[in-house]
Amino acid sequence: MSFQPSVSIVVPVRNEADNIAPLIEEIGAALDGRWAYEIVYVNDGSTDATGERLSAIMKQRGNLRQLRHARSTGQSAAVRSGVRAARGAIVATLDGDGQNNPAFLPDLIAAVEKSEGIGLVAGQRVGRKDTGFKKLQSRIANGVRGTILKDGTRDTGCGLKAFRREVFLMLPYFDGLHRFLPALVRREGFEIAYVDVIDRPRRAGVSNYGFFDRLWIGIMDLAGVWWLIRRKKPTPDVTEVKA
Repeated sequence: MSFQPSVSIVVPVRNEADNIAPLIEEIGAALDGRWAYEIVYVNDGSTDATGERLSAIMKQRGNLRQLRHARSTGQSAAVRSGVRAARGAIVATLDGDGQNNPAFLPDLIAAVEKSEGIGLVAGQRVGRKDTGFKKLQSRIANGVRGTILKDGTRDTGCGLKAFRREVFLMLPYFDGLHRFLPALVRREGFEIAYVDVIDRPRRAGVSNYGFFDRLWIGIMDLAGVWWLIRRKKPTPDVTEVKA
């Protein structure tokens, strides 16, 4: 019988070779013995040894999978590829640079399991280790987003999230989707729960996804999500009539 996980951990990465092994060890330490789980790394067109490091560890870990994008298409696309390939009903995500501590994964997953009405559990960073400029930019972007979308979330940029796979696949896809998950999950009628998580410094390497798009390019996405929320109609209550 093939292995059937109940939880899938999706990790999008690009050029994170030195962060691969330590993060996988931490994921294992957090989840071993608690859930039947798989780890799905999405290699977003890496040009370093990321793919080779993953392939080597896959020989020792039967629950580790690697998906590869032929070229880099961005974090949202990587997350989507991972969720579509996931075999668990619950999916948790975290960034591959080591800033997201896997020790918080059990709290996120347990919160999703707690109620069928919860569609997303979002990590909310405290004690962030980013530069002052990056924190200021995120604060502005989160403030603008919160004012317009009223999604009740102070930090959508944290990679630590857990959600029901079927809920994620209901959402409209666009580049930048991962920054608007709370608003879009609420749009589908699900509740959002939050878990405070402690941020860490990046373990190695440099940021692969630039931060100017967090506000300026994101303005068009923000307008689009606002429009989607405004155009949402109530979901029909459907029953099948038997003969």
